[in-house]
Amino acid sequence: MNAKRNIPAIVYKLMIVVATVIWGFSFVVMKDAVSVLEPAWLIGVRFALTAAVLTAVFFRHLRAALTREYLVAGGILGALNFLAFWTQTIGLAHTTPGKNAFLTATYCVIVPFVFWLIAKKRPTSFNLVAAVMCVAGVGMVSLSSGALTVEFGDFMTLVCAVFFAVHIACVAKFAQGRDVLALTVYQFWVGGICGVAIGALTEAPPNVAALSPEFLFNLFYLVIFASCVALVFQNVALAHVPPAQGSLLLSLESVFGVLFSVLLYGEQMTPRLLAGFALIFGAIVVSEVLPEKFGKRKDEPAALEDAEPAKE
Repeated sequence: MNAKRNIPAIVYKLMIVVATVIWGFSFVVMKDAVSVLEPAWLIGVRFALTAAVLTAVFFRHLRAALTREYLVAGGILGALNFLAFWTQTIGLAHTTPGKNAFLTATYCVIVPFVFWLIAKKRPTSFNLVAAVMCVAGVGMVSLSSGALTVEFGDFMTLVCAVFFAVHIACVAKFAQGRDVLALTVYQFWVGGICGVAIGALTEAPPNVAALSPEFLFNLFYLVIFASCVALVFQNVALAHVPPAQGSLLLSLESVFGVLFSVLLYGEQMTPRLLAGFALIFGAIVVSEVLPEKFGKRKDEPAALEDAEPAKE
C-alpha cells in the first residue's frame, strides 16, 4: 500500500497518455485489419479473444459476479459497445483514420445530453457552447466540398459516437454498486458473440488464406495492447487523476490518431480539416474541462472514470 501511495501523480498521467498513444495507433491498425476481415467478424473475433484473456486474468471477479443481474447489465453494455465499435469500423472502412479518430471523439460532447435524457440533469452552458463548436467542426471535417452532404464513412463514425455516448451513460448507471471489471468482461463476451453472429449472417466468411502474418500482428495488437493493456492503464490511472485532467488527457487519442494517420497512412491535411479538428478538440476541452474547473458539473465524473475506451 505504501508503494502505491508513493507513486507520483505524473506516473498515472503518463499511463493515460500511453493508453491514448496505443489507441491512436490502433486507428491505423484497424484500417489495415478491416481490409482483410469484414467489420462484424473483425469486432467479434477481437472482442472474443479479449474476453478470453480478461476472463483468465479476472476469473475471481467473475466467479463472484455470476448472477442474472450482472449478466443482464453486461448484456446491455456489450450490445451497445458492439454497436459502437461495429459502426466505427464500418466508418473506418470508408474514411481516413484521422477523420475517424476525431469524429469518434465527439462522443465526449454528446455524453452530457444523453445524461439529460437519462438522469433529467440539464447540460451546462459550457456543454451548449461545446455542442455548437463540435457541430461546426464536424461540418468542416465531413461536409463534401461544394455540397451539403456527409460522406458515408463520416456518417457511420458519427453514429458510433452516439452509441459510445449512450454506452458511457449506461456504464455510469450499471456500475453503481457492482464490480466494473466483471461487467467489462461480460460486455466483451457479449460483443464477441454479437460480432460473430452478425458476421455469419451478413458478411462473407473469413478467408483463412488471407490471414497473413501482418494481419495476425494487427489482431494481436488490438487484443493485447488496444483492449487489455490500455484498458488497465486507463482504469488504474483514472482512480488517481482528477476527472477534468483525465478527460483532457484521454482526448489526446484523437490527436495521436491523426498523427499516426499522417505519418503511416499518408493522410493529407488541408487547412479546412485542421480547422475542423481544432474546433472538435476545443469542444472537448470546453465540455470536459471547464465545467469541472468551475464546479458546475458534479454528476458526470463517475461516468468518465468508468468509461470504456472510446474509441478503439
